[in-house]
Amino acid sequence: MFNFDEANKKGKEAMDTALKSYSDVTKGFQAIAAEAAEYSKKSFQDGVAHFETLAGVKSFEAAFELQSSYVKSSYENFVAEATKLGEMYADLAKNAYKPYEAPVAAATKAASKAAATATAA
Repeated sequence: MFNFDEANKKGKEAMDTALKSYSDVTKGFQAIAAEAAEYSKKSFQDGVAHFETLAGVKSFEAAFELQSSYVKSSYENFVAEATKLGEMYADLAKNAYKPYEAPVAAATKAASKAAATATAA
C-alpha cells in the first residue's frame, strides 16, 4: 500500500536538500564573482601605476627592464589568481554535490543489490 505520509516526508526532504544546495551554489558564485572583480580592479590599478612609472623612464634599457619585470609579475599574479579561482570552482562543485552524496550512494547500492539478485535468479 502507498504511504502518503512517507512520500510527503521524502518530498519535503528532497526540496530542503535542493534549496540548501541552491543557496550554497549561489553563495559560491558570489564569492567567485567578488574575487574576480577584486583581481580585475587590482590588475587595472597595477597597469596604470606601471605605465605612469614607464612614462618617467629616461633610457631604453631601463624601460625594457621595467617592462620585463611588469610582464613577469603580471603573469605570476594571473597564474596565482587562475589557480585560486580553479580551487574555488572545485570547492563549489564539491559543496553542491555534498547534499546528494548519501541519496545517490543509497540508490546505487539498491540498484547493485537488485542487479545481483536478478543475476542470481
